Amino acid sequence: MYSWKQYHIMHGRDKVAEIQKNGLCRIYIQKKMPYNLYLEEGDDLDTRVQNLDNFYYWCASRLLTLDRIYAKEILNSIGAGQANTDRQRAMTALSYHCLSLRDIYWTEEGERQDFSQINLYENHLSDAFVDVSLRGKQMTIQNSHLIADDLATHGCYPKAWIRREGTFYLLKDGGKELVQAELLASKICQCFRCRQVIYEEGEYDGQPVSVSRIITSLEKSIVPMEYFMIYAANEEIDWMQYVLELDAYSYHMMNILDYLIGNTDRHWGNWGLLVDNQTNVPVRLYDLMDFNKAFQAYDTTDGANCLTTQRKMTQREAAVEGVKAVGLNQLREIPEVWFEAPDLWGMFCKRMEILKSHQL
Repeated sequence: MYSWKQYHIMHGRDKVAEIQKNGLCRIYIQKKMPYNLYLEEGDDLDTRVQNLDNFYYWCASRLLTLDRIYAKEILNSIGAGQANTDRQRAMTALSYHCLSLRDIYWTEEGERQDFSQINLYENHLSDAFVDVSLRGKQMTIQNSHLIADDLATHGCYPKAWIRREGTFYLLKDGGKELVQAELLASKICQCFRCRQVIYEEGEYDGQPVSVSRIITSLEKSIVPMEYFMIYAANEEIDWMQYVLELDAYSYHMMNILDYLIGNTDRHWGNWGLLVDNQTNVPVRLYDLMDFNKAFQAYDTTDGANCLTTQRKMTQREAAVEGVKAVGLNQLREIPEVWFEAPDLWGMFCKRMEILKSHQL
């Protein structure tokens, strides 16, 4: 097992904390700590053990999950093997400084480094790794930090970042059916007033993919709700009250649109907060994204269980609650010709009529 003495946890150019191998830690800027990392400055054994566990968990969260298609090929390509524990996975993430395209956190092991020379937004990524991420092709990659973005991109379906004209685009595969579902869902959502990621049709290696533009930058980060929930629990915050006070409109529109397009995949890692990197304070919910599981549980008007509410309710109930709170906010009509399957069009119309009947 790789041996280490101490790591600095960095937020851009700021050192926010450091942790030693024995679990002792020091926090320098509490307000800029990662939302899903809780450390305590204490020297008792239980505190130090918990600090190490939490640190390894945080590092591991910046590595892809092993249920993602081609995950093993990705890990093998950088010689990381198939890590099974948080500590093993953390060591892989630490090998490329825990870099990610979700935020500007990173780690350094004692040595002083310039964030401008290492961050993923200003430094070129290896396009060769796209073949591994999307198609599972084996290759050897020496400079592991250059493909940190692919390792830290969550989700089960093949996906990869590519740089075009100075910015990043996410390519997502998963088969023709899922790609078409995401593209149709994106077109529908654009007919409503809601901040959202736009998915467009693309191709990679002769196969269809959806293409979307990155929403994070050196100025803005995203914090998935599963990460914020850790912070909320530690700070005894009512997460629902916090979300509604921050951005009730986007929250309700998310539930409305997920119901209309039959999206059953709005789990805690699939929505969350947009954060100002200068202050590390949330400014609103981040843009609605990830529609490749649209038109699921689409054979009834109730839909599936809603995953974003505090109490159990169906997607229909959550959408009706949303319409009553903020309205339907439709900008333009949705044409029938967008739907290749008549049964999808029929169910979409039924769900629209239900929501329209509850408008104020």
